[in-house]
Amino acid sequence: MEGVPSESLREGFGGLETASSRAAAATPDPAGSRLRRRKAIDRAARWIITLIASTAIAAVALIFLFLAREAFPILTSAAVHEEVTLGKMIFPQPWREGEPAYYAWQPVSKVPKYSLLPLLVGTFKVALIALIFAVPVAVLGAVFTSELAPRRVREIVKPAVELLAGIPSVVLGFFVLMVLATHLQDLFGLQYRLNTIVAGIGLGLTIVPVIFTLSEDALTAVPQRYREAAFALGASRTRTAWSVVLPAASPGIFAAIVLGFGRAMGETMIVLMASGNAAILSWDPTLPVRTVPATIAAEMGEVVVGGPHWTVLFVLGVLLLLLTIGFNGLSGWYVRRLRQRLGGTS
Repeated sequence: MEGVPSESLREGFGGLETASSRAAAATPDPAGSRLRRRKAIDRAARWIITLIASTAIAAVALIFLFLAREAFPILTSAAVHEEVTLGKMIFPQPWREGEPAYYAWQPVSKVPKYSLLPLLVGTFKVALIALIFAVPVAVLGAVFTSELAPRRVREIVKPAVELLAGIPSVVLGFFVLMVLATHLQDLFGLQYRLNTIVAGIGLGLTIVPVIFTLSEDALTAVPQRYREAAFALGASRTRTAWSVVLPAASPGIFAAIVLGFGRAMGETMIVLMASGNAAILSWDPTLPVRTVPATIAAEMGEVVVGGPHWTVLFVLGVLLLLLTIGFNGLSGWYVRRLRQRLGGTS
C-alpha cells in the first residue's frame, strides 16, 4: 500500500485489534461457564457431604452428653448416695448385717442392690458364645461363596444369608424362646431351659449376616494375582483359598468380627426373651444370665424419673457406650497394625 503512512496503518490495525477483542469479550464462553458451574456444584456437594458427616458425629456426641448428664448424679447427688454409690456398684457389699460381701442386682427390694459385675460378666459371656457360634459359620460361608462356589450357587447363598439380617430381632427371639430352647434342653439335658447357650446361639443368628457380608467383601478384594500365583505353583482352589486368600483378607475379616462383637454386646430383644434374666455371677454357660442392654430395656419403663434407679440405668448406658467405643478403637488399632505387617511396612 504505497503512499499510505505507516502510522496510519498501525492505527488501523490497532482499531481492528480493539474491535476484535471487544467482540471476543462480548461472545459467551460456554466451556468456561460449564467449568465454573461444575466447580460450584462440586463445592456444594463437598459442603453437603461434610454437613451430613458432621451431623452423624454430632448425634453420637449428643447421645453421649445426654447419657452423661442423666448419670452424673451418681457422683454428686446426696439423695442418690443414700441408696447407691459407685463403690457399691463396683465392689462386693455385705447387704445385710452378719452376711459376707457378695455381688447382687436386686434394685426392687428393701435394700436395693446395684452390683455391676454380674451384668458385665453376663454381657461378655453371651457375646462370646455368639461369636463362637457365628464366626465359623460366617467366615467359612464367606470363603465358600467367594472362592469355591459356582456362580449359580453364589447367587442363591449370598442373598439368602443376607436376608437373615432383615428378620426382626423380636421374631428371632420368639423362635429361640419357643423352639430352640426346648430342643437344646432335650438334646443336652440342660437344667434350665433359658440359659446363656440358648441366648448366645440366638444372638449368633443376628451377627452371622454382618460377619458374612464383610468377610465376603474382604475376600473378594484380595488381588486376583495372588490366586494366579498360587495356581501357577500347582495349588488347588481349596488350598489357595485357605492358605493364600484367607490370610491376605484377615484384617478385613477381623474387622468384621469386631463389628459383630459390638452388635452382639448391644443386642437387647433376643437376650431379653431367651436368657432367663437372672443376674448370676458365674461363667457357667448353662445358667441363666442377665446383660446390660436387657437390664436397661426391662427396667427403664418402671423407674421413677430422676431417682437412684433411673440414674443407675443411665450409668449402665454410659458404661456400655464407653466399652463399645473403647473396644472398637483398640480393634481398629490392631487392624491397622495387622495390615501394615501383611503389607510389609512398619
